[in-house]
Amino acid sequence: MSSRSPLAAPLRALGVVLVAVVFVAVGYSLGVHESVKTVVPDGEGHVLGQGQVPNWVGDDADFATFWDVWSLVRSAYVDQPVSEKDLYYGSIAGLVAGLHDPYSTYFTPEDAQAFNEQLSGRFFGIGAQLDLKDGQIVVIAPLPGTPAERQGIRAEDAILTIDGVLTEAMSLDEAVSKIRGEKGTTVILGVLHKDATEPVAISIVRDEIKTDSVTYSMRDDKIAVIEVSMFNEDTSSLFATAAQNALQDGAQGIIVDLRNNPGGLLDAAIDVAGYWIPSGQAAVIEEVRCERDELPTSGSASLRDVPTVVLVNGGSASASEILAGALQDFQEARVIGEQTYGKGSVQEYHDLPDGGAVKITVARWLTPLGRSIDESGITPDEVVPFTLDDAHAKYDPQFDAALDFFSKK
Repeated sequence: MSSRSPLAAPLRALGVVLVAVVFVAVGYSLGVHESVKTVVPDGEGHVLGQGQVPNWVGDDADFATFWDVWSLVRSAYVDQPVSEKDLYYGSIAGLVAGLHDPYSTYFTPEDAQAFNEQLSGRFFGIGAQLDLKDGQIVVIAPLPGTPAERQGIRAEDAILTIDGVLTEAMSLDEAVSKIRGEKGTTVILGVLHKDATEPVAISIVRDEIKTDSVTYSMRDDKIAVIEVSMFNEDTSSLFATAAQNALQDGAQGIIVDLRNNPGGLLDAAIDVAGYWIPSGQAAVIEEVRCERDELPTSGSASLRDVPTVVLVNGGSASASEILAGALQDFQEARVIGEQTYGKGSVQEYHDLPDGGAVKITVARWLTPLGRSIDESGITPDEVVPFTLDDAHAKYDPQFDAALDFFSKK
C-alpha cells in the first residue's frame, strides 16, 4: 500500500474504480442524496442478483436477510413511496458505520464535493473542526478569523445542542451537516466551555470559510512566526514561501504555531518536516496490522540550523502531531504548550464512480522513534498552560515561553 498520495498530486488507482488520498484529520460533513444504481460485486468482476451471496462473505453474514429487510422497508413503511436512493445511500453509510470507527465515513456525491471544497480551503459554515470524543461532539479547533472564533468558540468546547436539538445521539457527520449551511444564515449552538459548569447559547452567522493555511511574519527581534492552521492543498507551496522569506529576512529563530491545527493531508505534513529533517530520514512510521513502514522526507533541511520552537495545544491533531513528533524526535525543535489531541490514525479517501466517496481508516501513525500518537498525543518538552483568564487578558504564555527559549539561546 502506497501511503502518500496528496489530493494535489496525481491520484493512484485501486482496482478499476477507486482512487485514494491519504488524509489525517478529523470532523467533516454528511448531506443529501443523489440517484444511483444498486450493484453488488462478487469479488471476481461479476454482478450478483438480489439475495445472492458474494464468495468472499463469511458464514456470519447473510445477504438474504439484508434483502428481506430492504423489501420490508419498501413495502411496509408508513410514508410511501420510499426512496430507493435514500435506502441505498443509507445502506452504504451503515456498512461503514459497522466498523465502529468515527473516522471512517461514507460520503454521498454532494458530501464528497463539500469535503473536497474544505480541503481546498473554501466552504460554507462557521469554521470549526469537530470530533466525536467519548460520545460527545467536541470542538477540535476554530479556524482563525472565522465566525466560530469571533463568537468565542474554543478548542475542547462541547456542543450540546444545535438549533435546540440535542447532540447526544448524533453522529459526527450529522452534527457537521446541521452546523453547515448557506452564507448569511444563523445556527445557535448550546456550548459547554472547558472547565465551565453551565452551557451557553452562542448564535453564529454562517459565512464562506476561506483561509490561507500558512501565514508568515517577522518580528523586530528577528524571530520568524509561521502559523499553520491546517494541512491542505496550499500548505506545501505556502510554507515553501514562508521558509524562503525566513532565510532571506535573516531569521534568528522560528516559531511554528500549530495550535488549534486539526490536521489535514499527510504529504503536506511530511513536506513541512523536510525543512528540518534531511531527505531520506523518516518523518513518520506507518503501522498497518503490526507491520511498519517508514515514510521519509524529500526536503532540503534548509531550516535545520535555525533554532525552532513548535507551539501545540489540545487542538493540535493528526498531521500537526506528526510534524511536532518528528521534529521533537530529531531534536530539531523544542515543543512548547499543552498535550496534543491524540489522533494518530490515517484515513484513505476513495473516490467512487458515482461521485461519492469513502474515507476509511487504514493505518496508525508512530513518531520516527516509534512513539504512538493515537490517543496519547504528543507531550511537549515544556508544558505551558493557556487558561481562560489568559485569553481574556489577551496574554499568551505559550508564545512568551517560546520567546524566552530564544533569549536563553
